[in-house]
Amino acid sequence: MKTGLKGLDPRSKLVLVLCLSTLGVLIQDIRVLTAVLSVSMVLSVAAGSRLFALVKKFRRILWLFVAIAIIQSIFSPSGRVLVNLGGIKLITVGGLYKGVAMVLRMSIVMVSATIMATSNYREIVQGLVQWRIPYEIAFMVSVAIRFLPLLTDEIKNVVTAVQLRGIELDKIPVRQRLKVYSYLIMPVVSGAVIKSRELATTMETRAFRAYPKRTSYMLLTMQRADYAVIIISMAVSIFTLMFYFYAI
Repeated sequence: MKTGLKGLDPRSKLVLVLCLSTLGVLIQDIRVLTAVLSVSMVLSVAAGSRLFALVKKFRRILWLFVAIAIIQSIFSPSGRVLVNLGGIKLITVGGLYKGVAMVLRMSIVMVSATIMATSNYREIVQGLVQWRIPYEIAFMVSVAIRFLPLLTDEIKNVVTAVQLRGIELDKIPVRQRLKVYSYLIMPVVSGAVIKSRELATTMETRAFRAYPKRTSYMLLTMQRADYAVIIISMAVSIFTLMFYFYAI
């Protein structure tokens, strides 16, 4: 039996994720963004997501977040200069502030998305259909959700095949490592294309879109907790935006 946030209707989770993502996109203040990220992490853990396992995987691309912050700082110079090269302002206080805000914004979107991962993709599709969203669009969402782990497995298989040939990716120089990764793109893409063709063939054999209306044995019913989550998340988001734009 599902309890807590994990047992909520996927539609209420979707509203919660949209509210958190909206706050992350519209707010610029680092302090508020840090608070939103903290709330997103707490809600993600409460929903039963594998957040800590995801954080361990993100450590591999930590350099990417650092690079994004530095690039954002270079192209948005303002305030006191921290690093000056030949009269060119490379890193400034204001630019670094914007870079950190960008990284926090991306983290909020990714962490809040893990809340939706706690729901079955069939429940997500059914919830969208019951919201009068066309089935084709809901089906595309479900396919995207299903293909993400498949694409991850495809990448793991290709990397494992390279390592079995005696190439240790962690020990080779960065330039050669990037060159090896460029060679891995083609087999990963070809594997994804093959799986998409198999899916298209399966859909055709099952007469997808043969009838204008579809029936479903699954019927989702929103409970009081779902309505409470929707109302509270929307109210808190609106209050936060009003306080941020009009009080700060």
